[in-house]
Amino acid sequence: MDLDTLSRMFVEHYYNTFDTSRETLAVWYQEQSMLTFEGNKTQGAEAISDKLNALGFQQCKHNISTVDCQLSGPSGGVIVFVTGNLQLPDEEHLLKFSQMFHLIPTLEGSFYIFNDMFRLNYA
Repeated sequence: MDLDTLSRMFVEHYYNTFDTSRETLAVWYQEQSMLTFEGNKTQGAEAISDKLNALGFQQCKHNISTVDCQLSGPSGGVIVFVTGNLQLPDEEHLLKFSQMFHLIPTLEGSFYIFNDMFRLNYA
């Protein structure tokens, strides 16, 4: 599978999971994983899951505009950069966002999120 296809499949799965069952996202992270969400850093799968589940909204819809990817290092890591819009319930305006994932291969042949950085983009 080529890198672009892999990245798009990951992005589609991640945001579908975020939008429908956010509590299950912890499986994508490990104890050394780091999330920077709007400048606040959180480390570890459980702490990241707690952070994501404590956001001030329960439902949302991500609409992806772009997905860019690059190989990262000799171990087969992948950097994925996403831009798009976030629709919250009862909100008239879409929120523009950007998010970067650094995916690291596991011994089992899948990937986990080593780094995750999220920012809303204010115009």
